[in-house]
Amino acid sequence: MSERATPSMYPLRVEGHLEGHLSRWLWLVKWLLLIPHFIVLVFLWIAFFFVTVASFFAILFTGRHPRGMFDFKVGVMRWSWRVAFYSYSALGTDRYPPFTLAEVPDYPTHLSVEYPQSLSRGLVLVKWWLLALPHYVVVAVFAGGAVAGVNEINGHSTWSSSGGLIGLLVLIAGVVLLFTGRYPKAIFDFVMGMNRWVNRVIAYVALMTDDYPPFRLDMGGEETPPGAPASDVVPPEAAPGVS
Repeated sequence: MSERATPSMYPLRVEGHLEGHLSRWLWLVKWLLLIPHFIVLVFLWIAFFFVTVASFFAILFTGRHPRGMFDFKVGVMRWSWRVAFYSYSALGTDRYPPFTLAEVPDYPTHLSVEYPQSLSRGLVLVKWWLLALPHYVVVAVFAGGAVAGVNEINGHSTWSSSGGLIGLLVLIAGVVLLFTGRYPKAIFDFVMGMNRWVNRVIAYVALMTDDYPPFRLDMGGEETPPGAPASDVVPPEAAPGVS
C-alpha cells in the first residue's frame, strides 16, 4: 500500500487562520451579507449531490473517481468552508469570501482533498450509509440540524450549524467579541476541531476517500499530526478589534 508523506494525516485538510483584528459588531449582520453566497451554494450542492451519484457508479464499475467530478466537489467544499469560516461556523475573519471554486492562496482558509488513485468498489456500497452511522451521531451533536445535510450529501452541513455545539460556541465567542473586542482562542481551536471532523465525514460519505474518518478532535487552525500541539494562530500581541 502506498504511503503519503505524512501517513498520520487525513487526506482532507481543513485550515483557518484567526484574524487578530475582528469587528465587534459585523458578525451580527453577516447572515445578511452572505445571502448571495447562500443562493449560489444551494445550486452548487444540488449539483454536488448529482455528481456524487454519478461518481458512485463510476467507482463501482471502474474503481476510480473521475478527476473532473472530484475537483468540482473539492471546489464546492472549499467555497462552503470559506463561507462557514466567515460566518457562523467560526467567525474567524471579516474578509468577505470570494465567489470561486478555486483555491485562494491569500484567503485565511484552505481546504484540500488528496486525490485517490483508486477506490474500493465494495466500500462504495456501504460506507456512505452503514459505516458512517457512528459519525452521523457525532455530527448531529456538532452541527445540530445540519446532520440532515450530511445524510443527503448537501451543502447545509458545511455552512449551517443551527442548534449544534458549533453554533453555540460561536455565539458565545461572538458575544465575547462584541463586549471585549477579542475572540477566545480556546473556543476557536475547539470549533476548528469540530469543523474539521464534519468536513472529514462529508468527504468520506461523498465517496472522495476510503480512509475512515478518525474519532479524533484535531483542534487548532492548522493541521498537525496527531499528538502534536496545535499552533497558535493568534498573534500574541494582537490589538483588540475595533467597532
